[in-house]
Amino acid sequence: MLNRIVIMGRLTKDPELRFTSANIPVCTITVAVDRDFARAGEQKECDFIDVVAWRQTGEFISKYFQKGRMIYVDGRLQSRKWRDKNDQPRVSFEIVADNVGFCGDKPADRREDTRYSDNPADRYGEPPAPRYAEPPRYSEQPRYSTSAAPAAASPAASPLPGVSDFSELEDEADDKVPF
Repeated sequence: MLNRIVIMGRLTKDPELRFTSANIPVCTITVAVDRDFARAGEQKECDFIDVVAWRQTGEFISKYFQKGRMIYVDGRLQSRKWRDKNDQPRVSFEIVADNVGFCGDKPADRREDTRYSDNPADRYGEPPAPRYAEPPRYSEQPRYSTSAAPAAASPAASPLPGVSDFSELEDEADDKVPF
């Protein structure tokens, strides 16, 4: 049997983090997910899907996500039976999140985030700063010398056993391979 659900959408409200009587964290969110299709001349419809996240996953959501933020949810579908105020039986379906992740750019601060601005010029400003720093630059000096080893050095001091001069290795690079 397989019960796997993967969705991506925006949070409709800030996450609600609560604790059970056994002090286990549980977080509930609602994710708005656009449908992939729309009839000609109509706008796409949106589904509002309830998600429950337990323990560290719930704490992670409550700490790093807020209303309007894109989220990726991977989990399983679960039904829950309950009774309403009129004692009528009801059934609710929700996703129990196993994994969640970020989608889109992370705003530095919601007040500074231009996605919430009414000015269209703010939304198309400078590109965001690179996420990762440049890798460290290594010395331009070659790792192995092509000249003969110093007279004082023994062949055992070479990084390759039994090789004291790398010139014989360069000769192989000049060989032509017929095709």
